[in-house]
Amino acid sequence: MSGHSKWATIKHKKAATDAKRGKAFSKIIRELTVAAKNGGGDETMNARLRVVVAKAKAINLPSDTMKKAIMRGTGELEGVDYQEKLYEGYGPGGVAILIECLTDNTNRTSGELRHLLTRNNGRMGDPGSVSYLFTSKGLLTFSAENTTEDQLMETLLDAGVEDITLVDDSIFEVTCEMDVFSDVKAAAEAAGLSYDSAEMIKLPSTTVNLEGDEAERMIKLMEALEDHDDTQQVYANFDIATDQMEASA
Repeated sequence: MSGHSKWATIKHKKAATDAKRGKAFSKIIRELTVAAKNGGGDETMNARLRVVVAKAKAINLPSDTMKKAIMRGTGELEGVDYQEKLYEGYGPGGVAILIECLTDNTNRTSGELRHLLTRNNGRMGDPGSVSYLFTSKGLLTFSAENTTEDQLMETLLDAGVEDITLVDDSIFEVTCEMDVFSDVKAAAEAAGLSYDSAEMIKLPSTTVNLEGDEAERMIKLMEALEDHDDTQQVYANFDIATDQMEASA
């Protein structure tokens, strides 16, 4: 768990450049379109769309762009037909990897991801080879500088929070089941507790500790996979020391 949060925090810092922001925009636009296609364009009736809209607002995606992406999903505007694909694989040290993609060409995407994995000391796995190690959860993170554990417990336990964990004395991770994710977010917002991130994730049941060269290779692989145009999310069960991840950023 700590591996995911530490990597996500560092990744958000890296995404501040214009080039990274442009890539983030294109990925979130695809996600908006698919969420609207699968569940409709009404946020109040489509929980997945609510989450994606919140992510779009967090990166300052223009509202007009957001609206058009949703309309392409509902069929009100013509657009590309994206398919959701989940790829599984292994990284250095036997780390388990899940890659969520939205693609209009599955043959191209699978071939390119296979190449990225092989080139970076990993390999593609068969369907089901590692997905059993991950469980879907809601995750909110809070800065320990601005929030205490007591505040989080008093505010969020009744909303359905499962666990509150302090990572590296700097980040509180709050996890919950998917069906109460919106309730937990709403409870935090109503209490004036500002979260750094709120997302649906796949949480690994076990982690693999990596150090030195293996850790460097894993970081390089994560960056390559996340940079692929069709990739939406990459989950892996590595745990790497924060200072090494920051040094590689």
